[in-house]
Amino acid sequence: MKISVLGGTGDQGLGIVIRFIQQGEEVIIGSRKAEKAETAVEKVKELLKKEDIPNLSGMSNEDAADKGDILILTVPLAAQMGTLKSVADFVSGKILLDATVPLDTVVGGGPARYVDLWQGSAAERTAEILKGKDVKVISAFNNISNSHLMNFEEEIDCDCLISGDDLESKKIAMELINKIPGVRCIDCGPLEKARIVEKITPLLIGLNIKYKSHYGGLRITGLKLD
Repeated sequence: MKISVLGGTGDQGLGIVIRFIQQGEEVIIGSRKAEKAETAVEKVKELLKKEDIPNLSGMSNEDAADKGDILILTVPLAAQMGTLKSVADFVSGKILLDATVPLDTVVGGGPARYVDLWQGSAAERTAEILKGKDVKVISAFNNISNSHLMNFEEEIDCDCLISGDDLESKKIAMELINKIPGVRCIDCGPLEKARIVEKITPLLIGLNIKYKSHYGGLRITGLKLD
C-alpha cells in the first residue's frame, strides 16, 4: 500500500515519512507545490545519507492523494480546509489519518492552548469537509512530538492514540503505525474521541516547555492489548 503524506514537508510530515521509509513502505510526499515536495525528497535522502530511495517520491498534494492508498494529513489547522478541498476528488475509497491539532497558534496565540472547534475536533472537521466522499477518517499521530519523529535513529517512547468510526480501517491503520519502532497504537474508540485526544497535545507541549524537553510523550499503562 502506498502512503501519501499530505503537507509532508514540515518536521511532523518528514518524520512520519522517514519512519515509514525505514520500514520499507512506499511513501509519497505531498505539498501544495510539487517542487517543494521534490525538495523534501532530497532532504530525506540527505538525512538518511542515501543517494537514492526508490520507495520515495514527491508530488503535489492532489497527485499524492490520487496515487496513495493511505493518506496522512500533516498540516496546521489554518491549512486543513484548503488542503482537504484540493484533494477531495481523490479520496474516495481510501483511509485518511488526520494528525491536525487545533492549537491557539492559528489565531496568534501560544502552542500550549487548545482552540475549540464547532465540529468538536479537527478530525471531525475533516470528516465534515469530506462528507459524501466515501473516505474513512481516523485521528492519529496527534500526541507524538515532531522531535520524536525526526529523531529517527532512536525508537519512539510514546503511544499513538487513534479514533475512528470504521473498525476495519482502524485495524489497517494500527498494523501500519505499529511498524514504527517503540510506538504502540491504541484504539480509543469512535471518531468523537478525538475531542479528548487532541486536547492532550497542548498539555504535552506545555510540559515540554516547562521541563525544557522535546520528547515528552504519553504512555497508557495497565491495558492488555492483542
